[in-house]
Amino acid sequence: MPSRAFTYLYTLISNPVFLAAFFSWFIAQLLKAVIDAIRTRSRRSRDMVTTLFWKTGGMPSSHASLVTALATALGFEYGLDSPLFTLSLFYGILVIRDALGVRRAAGLQAQALNRLGQELHDRLGVRFKPVKEVNGHTAAEVSVGVLLGFFIATAFSIL
Repeated sequence: MPSRAFTYLYTLISNPVFLAAFFSWFIAQLLKAVIDAIRTRSRRSRDMVTTLFWKTGGMPSSHASLVTALATALGFEYGLDSPLFTLSLFYGILVIRDALGVRRAAGLQAQALNRLGQELHDRLGVRFKPVKEVNGHTAAEVSVGVLLGFFIATAFSIL
């Protein structure tokens, strides 16, 4: 007889909402890793794994894909009038807005600071430690992520 923990885990990973959200994130990150490898002509597996699990920004947006899949799957599972769907819809809008706006602006500001710091270092010898450049998303990256998440959630919901 399976343990209670195993039963709970099986219930979680066989849930269409979980599967839609997980696979939309994973496929978006996998596509991002492949696109990045082609673009940079990198064949190192370390670069692929780093992109797959840690890279933010890039095509497609895994943020947008995941939250869209979550809202879509919850809409199919519980109905569009469900409080869960409403919660996930507005959570998704917030995440997408953040990916497009705040994170993108912060990333662009970090790039400008790093260029300025490097120039100060080169011209005046000022010690400079670069700041982390957080990558936000373009509208195209978010749009592709939204479409990917919607279609993956639809596939898991109608199976």
